[in-house]
Amino acid sequence: MKIFFRILSYANKLRTRLVFFFLYSFLGVVFGAFNIVLIIPMLSVLFRQRNERVEVPAIPEFTFSTDYLLDVFNHYFLNIIKDNGQISGLLFICALIIITVLLANIFKFLERVIATKIRVDLTKNIRMDIFKKVTQLHIGYFNTERKGDLISRFTNDVNEVENAVMNSLKAVLREPITIIVYFFVLFTISPQLFLFTLLVLPVTGTVVAEIIKRLKKQATESQESLGRILSILDETFSGMRVIKAFNARNFVVGKIETETAFYRKTTKSMAYKNELSAPVSEILGVMIVAGIIYFGGNMVLSDDSSLKPEAFLGFLGVFAMIMQPAKSFSNGITSLQRGTASAKRIFSLIDEKPVIRNKPGAMALKSFEKEIAFKNVNFSYETERVLKNINLTIEKGKTLALVGPSGGGKSTLADLIPRFYDPIDGEVQVDGVSLTEYELESLRSHIGVVTQESILFNDTIFNNIAFGMPHISEESVIQAARIANAHDFIMQTENGYQTLIGERGSKLSGGQRQRLSIARAVLKNPPILILDEATSALDSESEKLVQEALFNLMKNRTSVVIAHRLSTIQHADEIVVIQDGEVSERGTHDQLNSMDGLYRKLVAIQTAER
Repeated sequence: MKIFFRILSYANKLRTRLVFFFLYSFLGVVFGAFNIVLIIPMLSVLFRQRNERVEVPAIPEFTFSTDYLLDVFNHYFLNIIKDNGQISGLLFICALIIITVLLANIFKFLERVIATKIRVDLTKNIRMDIFKKVTQLHIGYFNTERKGDLISRFTNDVNEVENAVMNSLKAVLREPITIIVYFFVLFTISPQLFLFTLLVLPVTGTVVAEIIKRLKKQATESQESLGRILSILDETFSGMRVIKAFNARNFVVGKIETETAFYRKTTKSMAYKNELSAPVSEILGVMIVAGIIYFGGNMVLSDDSSLKPEAFLGFLGVFAMIMQPAKSFSNGITSLQRGTASAKRIFSLIDEKPVIRNKPGAMALKSFEKEIAFKNVNFSYETERVLKNINLTIEKGKTLALVGPSGGGKSTLADLIPRFYDPIDGEVQVDGVSLTEYELESLRSHIGVVTQESILFNDTIFNNIAFGMPHISEESVIQAARIANAHDFIMQTENGYQTLIGERGSKLSGGQRQRLSIARAVLKNPPILILDEATSALDSESEKLVQEALFNLMKNRTSVVIAHRLSTIQHADEIVVIQDGEVSERGTHDQLNSMDGLYRKLVAIQTAER
């Protein structure tokens, strides 16, 4: 129930809406109960002999009890029969039934309106909470978690919670009210028969509870399996070119077949148990009704009959009405178990603590004035040591190039500057202050990043360049595109800057995508720039255009350039060779090339390849 109430806490105006939900539910149930209770006086009219004398009781003194209400009703009802005949009494009962049915359905509608408001607000707020939390998590989180599983929590798990809320609002909140009101009516009709009913009802609850208990584990397994399926689909769609090139279709089909078979098995088992709860409840309910008929029939047929036939039939009518809310309660609890399993997966993500976050009292970085410094920096991914005792200083306006073998730690070193990660030892400083002292947002507002893989979105060229800058002018976007050597090819597209570029920019070439990424960085106009192998995946012609755009971008900025093509970084103020997580060489191009070290070997290899 703790998880259920946490789910409900995401609804807006929850307390007010729950009050009205309870009120409308109670009134709907009460007027619905009147429909059945009115069967008793209706039957008494039908069973009454035509010439039987009608005795009208006097109006009793007021007391807060059901007997007072029954006596007042009987006074007026029997007066109608006495003065106008049995047909008028029957007409009176029929009119009352119509009125109570009308009122019961009005209040049921209002109750469902409230439930719908709770459901839609709750679903929207949970999804927004998930999305906000995911965008707060550090980059390393996405290296370990499956993207499909995250999407599954955002979609399928939330849908499961949404269904559970709708069913459980009825089951956990409304149906108990219904059952209590009906129990009260049953007790009013016959206390002895009611007590007999209470003795046999727990049998149904025990059997259904056991079925529900077994559903919970399978619900969790089912949602996790669905997350794995979505991950396989995402990888397949993204890597379709590789799959076809390596004739790996049968391999990926086998992966999805294995996972969908497990999902099928789990879902089928859940469905069997879910469907079993209804017929089991119905069979047990019929057995209980048979027992009530036998026990109550004895009371009616006994010589000192303490139960009138019409009251006994009314009792059976009310008890029959209890079976449906009891069954709904059972199904609602079953749905709630599935929803709880999904909610646990959602809340495990929402409760994930961001590793990289603002410390209390963090200050804003208003401007970058002097230098970036690495002081005795060490970094590890779990147990793997990536950076070892790094000490570097990058002065404002200078260009630092990072070179070395793949896997040496170059990109990780650059990722420490915008705090995508934090070092495990030492610190990175801007203007003599540790990055952890600055607000993340203000720090990153001073940094622009251009990576090897151009990250573009399925939107227009204009919106991709102006990404994250909603109020930027068209002139500024065009100017940034000119600096990035992108304006000419943009104007040749179908709709210019309003051209849609497709999923991840699929309608553009690699060089065009990269120049849009550079234009985005130009528009941001950051004082600190990180270029992570921005030209390594391009052909020679595209590289020339992109390199020229990069030179334009780097003017008067502090730049950290990671490059495999050493010809592109010979102009750097300092070149640092990173090998096995350590600084092995540092200096200008001429200085390093004059040494018999790794840099000289790399230059020689690339020169020979040309």
